[in-house]
Amino acid sequence: FRSQIITADCANGPGIRLSLFVSGCTNRCKGCFQPQTWDFQYGMEYTRETEEYILREASKPYYRGITILGGEPMELCNQAGIIGLLRAFKAYNPGKDVWVYTGFTYEEDLLEGQRKHTPVTDQLMEFIDVLVDGKFNEDEKDMRLKFRGSRNQRIIDLNETRKTGEVVLSQLNN
Repeated sequence: FRSQIITADCANGPGIRLSLFVSGCTNRCKGCFQPQTWDFQYGMEYTRETEEYILREASKPYYRGITILGGEPMELCNQAGIIGLLRAFKAYNPGKDVWVYTGFTYEEDLLEGQRKHTPVTDQLMEFIDVLVDGKFNEDEKDMRLKFRGSRNQRIIDLNETRKTGEVVLSQLNN
């Protein structure tokens, strides 16, 4: 399920972006700005037409990329649903980037053997350029931060992380 698509979004990553909000989240962070998206049945069904619309819209020249957030994209059931979109997006838009927001932590939850790792997680990570990880923490909320809501959240450059084998934070963390 998807809860919302925002076109010409500039709040969820650099440049003009298309943002897809998925439904379903078990993190249930206190102070979440979209608690309605915790429900896995919230919103509209994600269909082939939805994906075609996203791909067609995001291919317009003024888009820098797409952002997937939620809800929680890295919930076990959501990973399988977004892998096809990201594969097609990268094939049709090789110069554009993909940002994904997750309340899960890269090293503790998403790597092989961790609780949110699935048969498609590694392949999914190959299509993601930037991963914003960590639960929203209301006690660390800071409205001055770019592209994240609380100081504990990290903006990870996954391209550099894959090259080095170590987590590399984006310069946007500063």
